[in-house]
Amino acid sequence: MTSEKWITISPADKKTFSGYLALPPAGTGPGLVLIQEIWGVNDHIRAVAEQYALDGFVVLAPDVFWRQQTRTNLGYTEAGTAEAFELMKGTDFSQAAEDVVTAIEHLRGLPQVSGKVGVLGFCMGGQLAYRAAASGKPDAAVSYYGGGIQNHLNVAGQISQPILFHYAGLDGLIPTSAVDQVRRAFNGQKHASIHNYEEVDHGFNCWGRPAYNQRAAALARGRTLVFLAQHLAG
Repeated sequence: MTSEKWITISPADKKTFSGYLALPPAGTGPGLVLIQEIWGVNDHIRAVAEQYALDGFVVLAPDVFWRQQTRTNLGYTEAGTAEAFELMKGTDFSQAAEDVVTAIEHLRGLPQVSGKVGVLGFCMGGQLAYRAAASGKPDAAVSYYGGGIQNHLNVAGQISQPILFHYAGLDGLIPTSAVDQVRRAFNGQKHASIHNYEEVDHGFNCWGRPAYNQRAAALARGRTLVFLAQHLAG
């Protein structure tokens, strides 16, 4: 069984925020900062945190929307999605990326973290994982269908640690042209891997959404676990 709880994260400006911490059965392991989608650190994201904790990682899911409201837990209903998009519109992504870096540093300092620290994000969190990687703070990064990355390729050259991208072939929010831009930015770079999942849509990893695709989700998760084991463990 894993152990889960909310903990306090203290950034440099002393305005604390919280994050959901899931500990592995062994009690210690490599660290993984898990970044939410626009629905907050909701039931799904907490379940994903526990999933990776069962794989042996010390997982911290920071409350990205804390400057607007705390511990957002929205469902995938029409009303929940409308509120989620409003929260996303009100988010300063540069500031949110700094908060993710703060979470990485906080996690690295926890006694339960016995190895390196990575970052993994979905959708909005996928872009924040990419931007956090550009800070140089995580040891590895994973981005699931990170929207808007193509607009921030000016920092791609700052990423030297291993980074893994997952994209959906039928993504209505991230066009093929955007994925091609990311691919070109990392062309020939051995530390970057990009996987495209044909015939699935944005959000294919989330079992609470219509776009969920079991095969693509399992394949991407398997690749992610291999990647994290190679670059964080030991």
